[in-house]
Amino acid sequence: MTHAPGKYADFEGLRERAVALRRAGLSRRQIRDRLHVDNNDLLNRLLEGEPPPARTKRPNAKDDLREKARELRLQGWTYDQIQVELGCSKSSVSLWVRDLPKPERKRTPEEASAIARRDWEVTMRLRDEERQRSKEAARQAVGELSARELFLLGVGLYCAEGSKGKPYDRRENVCFVNSDPGMIQVFLAWLDLLGVERERLRFAVMIHESADVAGAERYWAELVGADRSSFNKTTLKRHSPKTVRKNTGEDHRGCLVIKVLKGAELYRRIEGSWYGIVLGATQPIGEMSD
Repeated sequence: MTHAPGKYADFEGLRERAVALRRAGLSRRQIRDRLHVDNNDLLNRLLEGEPPPARTKRPNAKDDLREKARELRLQGWTYDQIQVELGCSKSSVSLWVRDLPKPERKRTPEEASAIARRDWEVTMRLRDEERQRSKEAARQAVGELSARELFLLGVGLYCAEGSKGKPYDRRENVCFVNSDPGMIQVFLAWLDLLGVERERLRFAVMIHESADVAGAERYWAELVGADRSSFNKTTLKRHSPKTVRKNTGEDHRGCLVIKVLKGAELYRRIEGSWYGIVLGATQPIGEMSD
């Protein structure tokens, strides 16, 4: 669209009029019509830097949140606290209050650390209580074991933790090694179920050389109720000075080795029973009852 020559020659005078109208509350359309400015680029130049009147702004849904965030920040709230309180993003909070002074630290680092530690201790205690409740419920659900259940359990336990022969090296020896006292007790109960006399058992301790060897030997002897004469020489695990051991402390007692003398027939029974368990487990099985 063409304009009459010199229509916009007095730019500064036109700008003064446009700004005055803007400050009087007129909209862009009203200013354009009043000054007969048909070029939007020129109108933009005339009003450059001049904010629109408040009545022309569209309401912003976040304005209330922004004001509340600034109010809370001035009260000393952290970004995280404001975010949780207002339900907005942390980035929005940062944008709204970044020009405000940072709240003074109300606690020393040591005090904050102590509070965090106490909170964590409470959390860990609650977790441990829940863990113990779950364990106790599972223990009660097991109830008494039948002879068949103990037999199958013992076969599986041995196949997982006991020594086994190889196709190229057939050794039909029964030897069970474990550091868990509970597994040792279950294995001995299983041997009792099968009628294996305690006189056929030989024990030995395997432990790190730096541990309490004598204490470990006494512990295992008391656990299995056997005389020290049935214990073979303790095997010491030697290591270099650079070795870093994690299994240390008074409760570290190494492993106990249980060997069954004249155990070839028992070993064959274990192997055969395990094949039966595998076959039974691969067949359709009903759902477990509560």
